[in-house]
Amino acid sequence: MDQPAPIPVPTGGSVRKRLTVPVLAFGGILMAVNQTVVVPLLPDLPKLTGASPGAVSWTVTATLLAGAVLTPVLGRAGDMYGKRRVLLAALALMVVGSVMCALSSDIRVLIAARALSGAASAVVPLSISILRDELPPERRGGAVALMSSTVGIGAALGLPLAALIVQYADWHTMFWVTAGLGALGVTSVWWAVRESPVREPGRFDVVGALGLAAGLVCLLLGVSQGGQWGWTSARVLALFLGAVLTLALWWWHQLRTERPLVDLRLVSRPSVGLSHVAALLTGFAFYANSLVTAQLVQAPEATGYGLGLSIVATGLVLLPGGLIMLLFSPVSARISASRGPRVTLALGALVIGLGYAVRIMDSRDLWMIILGAAVVGTGTTLAYSALPTLILHAVPAGQTASANGVNVLMRTIGQATSSAVVAAVLVHHTSLLDGTPVPTLHGYLLAFGIAGAVALLASATALTIPGEHPAPRGTRRAGGTRGARDEALEGA
Repeated sequence: MDQPAPIPVPTGGSVRKRLTVPVLAFGGILMAVNQTVVVPLLPDLPKLTGASPGAVSWTVTATLLAGAVLTPVLGRAGDMYGKRRVLLAALALMVVGSVMCALSSDIRVLIAARALSGAASAVVPLSISILRDELPPERRGGAVALMSSTVGIGAALGLPLAALIVQYADWHTMFWVTAGLGALGVTSVWWAVRESPVREPGRFDVVGALGLAAGLVCLLLGVSQGGQWGWTSARVLALFLGAVLTLALWWWHQLRTERPLVDLRLVSRPSVGLSHVAALLTGFAFYANSLVTAQLVQAPEATGYGLGLSIVATGLVLLPGGLIMLLFSPVSARISASRGPRVTLALGALVIGLGYAVRIMDSRDLWMIILGAAVVGTGTTLAYSALPTLILHAVPAGQTASANGVNVLMRTIGQATSSAVVAAVLVHHTSLLDGTPVPTLHGYLLAFGIAGAVALLASATALTIPGEHPAPRGTRRAGGTRGARDEALEGA
């Protein structure tokens, strides 16, 4: 008589494989939370640290600059030396930065620590590259969509979390919380994520990294500080001139070095270059939503349009948009699988534009504000989920981390530009309230209109991206491992 077959017991390895996607998504949420948590502190930091408001603003600017510089650099390092290894290093730097902030009230230490934390910006492109290497094609689309959505999910969760901590506990507690969550992220990645076998060996382009860093610092510093220093001031003009000259020399170097930091010949392909342009435009359109909404709902009721909400209530207003990003990421993956990621990107940007149309129609009633912000969040989910899929389809497996790093960089530049444009619009459209200038409703609506127009431009750009061509099924790299099975470029 045949004995019943034994029931297989899950092994540690199979559990780790099942947890790879959730663990990487947790890391992406941590990155976004880390970028957001300092925002509720900004009004109080001058009093808490004894620093000027201009110096305090550098706790945000330093993170932005460091993230923009380190994302493509760490992406390239991941392609060369191991994505898991570099991912662990990026998360560890975030933990160190959080601990430094938790232990100090010196503004110089805080700025340096926030710059160190900016390394976490590379978590998303590195994780997306790991997912390409480790997951079979049928699971990859949904996992990449979820990973892209973590940017919005973490931002939506980070603001109310930080506001609650700031309101009911010592402000240093907020950084102890992010340090603890970061340590959990490091441990989880170390345990659940295996090192990718796909590498792009070669010598690291130190000159290219330094040149890109110098050019981006000049560019983003000029953009982020232009409103405060004056767009025609000598400092800002010198920064922009330095950015142009440095990046021109950097471009020349990249075209002539054997192992460049960024493969510009790859960027010149329409499928890659236009995806980067669409990322910049989408980042601009997306960022205006949370930036303007937060200011509008906190405006005093005496303005005639403001709701006078607290920072905690403001976070809760933005929370539905983050939850929508979580729920709609599988929808984005299904659209990309059936219609292609460029259609998903075009549709997402169009929905963002629709959301701003809702905001323009009514920005006085709370439920309409929440609805408009949620529609923008829905479009952002579709667009942000499609962008890395476009890159994965267009570049070789050995360059996915660096290529996605550049794509995230373009989103960052778009967000920085959006912040500068919104600030300029609101500064030029003010009225006096008890002797204090406050933005007018027309200024907010104009900001929404600009963001909506940029979203429509992003949609049009997406439609010009060449269509994907499916790669032959079953193409494998030498060695036949599942994580490296698709050396040929895959289509939707």
